[in-house]
Amino acid sequence: MEEEKLPLTSHLEELRKRLIISLIATAVGFCACYGFSEQIFLLLSDPLIKSMPEGSSFIFTGVTEAFFTYMKLAFFAGIFVSSPVIIYQIWAFVAPGLYQNERRNILPFVFLAVVFFIGGTAFAYFIVFPSAFKFFLTYNTQYVKIMPSIGEYLSFSCIFLLAFGVVFEMPVFIICLARLGIINHNHLRKYRKLVIIGIFIAAAILTPTPDAVNQLLMAVPMLILYELSIIAVRFFEKKKGSRID
Repeated sequence: MEEEKLPLTSHLEELRKRLIISLIATAVGFCACYGFSEQIFLLLSDPLIKSMPEGSSFIFTGVTEAFFTYMKLAFFAGIFVSSPVIIYQIWAFVAPGLYQNERRNILPFVFLAVVFFIGGTAFAYFIVFPSAFKFFLTYNTQYVKIMPSIGEYLSFSCIFLLAFGVVFEMPVFIICLARLGIINHNHLRKYRKLVIIGIFIAAAILTPTPDAVNQLLMAVPMLILYELSIIAVRFFEKKKGSRID
């Protein structure tokens, strides 16, 4: 009985060690980013600032709103900065339980997931944000002035960036399913029409602006990513078939 409990105890101790290192890395990232929280907020809000009328500015309506907004921003930025350490700690905890070929297969997917997530957030920041804010500010008139709250903008922008980052993970998710044998390129082609309808429905729900232009800015990349996924899955299937032969 004692020998059976030891492996579990060892795993829990290893998990505790990895969690502590991840928390320390996050804390260090938070402290480093908090000193630049104002600059980080200006960078995050730059697309809206460029679209706002001259003389407009952000406001905070609660005594503590600005303080807690900068705290939240520093926390999110700290997680982003410390993410390489966190990802490595997750990998270091999982890797010993994997076979050598499984390790070789997982590492490229982890790398691709990070690349596609960053690509999605960059696309939202540089392409979608300016177009979305341009639409929103059409409601700014002589009698209705925009005075965005810093807390509300932080929540909006983070959710928006996260949504695009997750959406851009679609090829990685599809390829993983294909590698597990759950789907193949024939399935992807067969259900293409249903997927296209689903993509436009998802774009209409996830995009906070009701105009067609901004919905297309999300739907079109998703369609392109889906088609690229079909090509990638087909490539892996051919590669696997050639190895068997």
